[in-house]
Amino acid sequence: MKVRIFSFLFLFLFLQNSFSQQPTGWNSAEIYQAIEKLNFLGAVLYVAAHPDDENTQLISYFSNEINARTAYLSLTRGDGGQNLIGPEIRELLGVIRTQELLSARKIDGGIQFFTRANDFGYSKTPEETLEIWDKKKVLSDVVWTIRKFRPDVIVNRFDLESAGQTHGHHTSSAMLSVEAFDKAGNPNEFPNQLQFVAPWKPKRLYFNTSWWFFGSREKFEKADKSDYSRLNAGVYFPLQGLSNTEIAAHSRSQHKSQGFGVSGSRGNESEYLKPVKGDFPKNPENLFEGIDTSWNRLKKGEKIGNILNEVQKNYNFKDPAASIPQLIEAYKLIQNLEDEHWRKVKSEEIKKIILAAAGIYLEAATDAPNAVPGQKIPISIEAINRSRISVKLENLSFSGLDKALNLDKNLENNIGFTNHIELDLPKNLSYSTPYWLNGKESLGMYYVHDQQLIGLPESPPVLTAHFNLKIQDVDFEVEKALVYKTTDPVKGEVRKPLNIVPKISVAMRDEVVVFFDKSPKKVFVSVEAFQEGVEGKLFLNLPDNWKATPKEINTGKLQKGNIKVFSFEIEPPVAQSEVLIRPIFQQNGETFSKELITIDYPHIEQKNVLLTSQSKFVRLDIKKNGERIAYISGAGDTVAENLSQIGYDVTILPISEITPTRLAAFDAVMMGIRAYNIHEDLDARQHILFDYVKNGGNLVLQYNTNRRLKTDKIAPYPLQLSRERVTDENSEVVFLAKNHAVLNSPNPITQKDFEGWVQERGLYFPDEWADEFIPILGMNDKGEPMKKGSLLVAKYGEGYYIYTGLSFFRELPAGVSGAYRLLANILSLGK
Repeated sequence: MKVRIFSFLFLFLFLQNSFSQQPTGWNSAEIYQAIEKLNFLGAVLYVAAHPDDENTQLISYFSNEINARTAYLSLTRGDGGQNLIGPEIRELLGVIRTQELLSARKIDGGIQFFTRANDFGYSKTPEETLEIWDKKKVLSDVVWTIRKFRPDVIVNRFDLESAGQTHGHHTSSAMLSVEAFDKAGNPNEFPNQLQFVAPWKPKRLYFNTSWWFFGSREKFEKADKSDYSRLNAGVYFPLQGLSNTEIAAHSRSQHKSQGFGVSGSRGNESEYLKPVKGDFPKNPENLFEGIDTSWNRLKKGEKIGNILNEVQKNYNFKDPAASIPQLIEAYKLIQNLEDEHWRKVKSEEIKKIILAAAGIYLEAATDAPNAVPGQKIPISIEAINRSRISVKLENLSFSGLDKALNLDKNLENNIGFTNHIELDLPKNLSYSTPYWLNGKESLGMYYVHDQQLIGLPESPPVLTAHFNLKIQDVDFEVEKALVYKTTDPVKGEVRKPLNIVPKISVAMRDEVVVFFDKSPKKVFVSVEAFQEGVEGKLFLNLPDNWKATPKEINTGKLQKGNIKVFSFEIEPPVAQSEVLIRPIFQQNGETFSKELITIDYPHIEQKNVLLTSQSKFVRLDIKKNGERIAYISGAGDTVAENLSQIGYDVTILPISEITPTRLAAFDAVMMGIRAYNIHEDLDARQHILFDYVKNGGNLVLQYNTNRRLKTDKIAPYPLQLSRERVTDENSEVVFLAKNHAVLNSPNPITQKDFEGWVQERGLYFPDEWADEFIPILGMNDKGEPMKKGSLLVAKYGEGYYIYTGLSFFRELPAGVSGAYRLLANILSLGK
């Protein structure tokens, strides 16, 4: 099992937002805020393309100032981005960014939804985006979310008029939202959904505009905004002791993998909403004008509203439980509402308020973080009522299990009840893993066949305990996920989700193994047992022209919790070859070939991910000059270890060790992606790096963004970075300098070397450079002029300075042969 951990140095964030600490109940002010929201029957849906696209100021404003049910629909999970806090990319990064959104919503009060769209990377046009996504399916998911959430107001982050000026995913999110606005209310559109939801027609649709869409603040100030809704998102909340903008900043700062930490601000802050579709209010500042958001909205709702208005008016901050009799009365009336949607929503809301007001705490915990289907696990039950209200714990049951306990226990004020039981887990119990990764995926889509899972931010817990209470003679069922609980000597009490796992996890140590000659290599497979005494045989699914010694290994009995590493010696074929290899563990007819990866960062909830383990074996015809490479890490990539695969001696060099003496030992120095965006102290060492080149060294810079550079002089000659990129990984590549050594020595580079690239050709190409630079390659996306800045080489003194926006950080981990050959030539220049 691989564990991905990143340690933050900020004690405040750790204490305030760590998911492994003791849970806290609602305080009196939070209960009052929940009652305010209980008395508002209206909803807002915010729509955009990616995690971190959302406007947390507006989400918090709608949720905490207006008290509306507020949700963010992110069309993707951000799988195509980069990761500033760890090595995870693609599916694993999508899991991290999903959890970051959930962490943000816990702060700003919103609800989170997704579609099945896969973030395949940057797209320049909505046409390209919707060609790669399955437009009908993504539109279906947007309609499903609208029908399920039933917003009165929809707000788009992006508009229809910026196509080609921003990410194609962005414009697509607006296009799909506008189309879904009409289709969600039509029963003839996506009728298969109607067995679960009813058609729903929102009242109005807005575009959340800002100065960015006008090109400058000055143009925005001069623009006619007379029909826009202008909202003051800088309001102050005395009950929280925070301004809305401070809450929004804390929420925004949860996007740590993208480096979006921001400082809180105070004071008035305007947000503008441009009308797009629907019936708009006469008073633009009142988004819900003309929409009844009181309990009068519902048939038989007036009496409920009268009761709850009294609760709110007479709320006792020192004794929230005093409101429970009236809350119970309102709860009973809610159960008779004809409107199924609001009946379910408000039943859950008021139930949480009643439990919080009574100080009721319920928990089902075990002492192990993982459990295997078919085994027995101990469960500790805790229940307490910290109020004078009459509460009885009648019985306890578990989802998917026959086990039920008739307890009939009166929970007296502040007297805890505990019990210890053993659960027999079914052998067919599902594993804990993200549901959208269970099916086959394509470049543009995840496939989820269960309609009711679509849109959910994460998989429902596999095991839940159902506490059946009677509070003042009214029955309540409270569902709690089973948790793992332990005591850490530093952190204290720690709670994490209980994960259901297979009894065996198998993992190839290396995602790519490159054979640069005929010599055999050892490859390593780790096997972890989650059940004591598991024994089986381990082998690789090699094709006939590859040979493994031994062919299979008897693992012997494996100890629970221990990771055992086995090795195979692999002999590659003589000819070039690329194969995907899976490790397979067999035991008594059962086959295991998945790797259990645990993602564990302090700012998000720990998550297990089960992925098919595989490694790409590449027999590569490659030559190289020079041996020793210094790699200065940037924003997270595996290029250094990929270079080791082809025989380079790679040293990860701390910035503090960038000295003339130290650099003199290396044939080349390579900077990690975005190194000049994140390392403040690189600027002071630029002259040392340039002197290294002048004295005969090779300095290779991978892409940096053109914003927030930490140095004014990224190259020894004038060089201007831009946002230019080529997103089509199959775009034609033109050799601009056919006779240059970088295309000829020691490996002759041909068009074949640009086959099989993934996600993109490259990004953040320079668009202006000094005459000393030689552009090597030309490429472009369809319908665009050729871009010549993907690979620039300049002689400087006795050495070479190379800047490349080619996406080596994606191609090398994917085992793209041509990328290895080209990079070997770059590193070999002048050697």
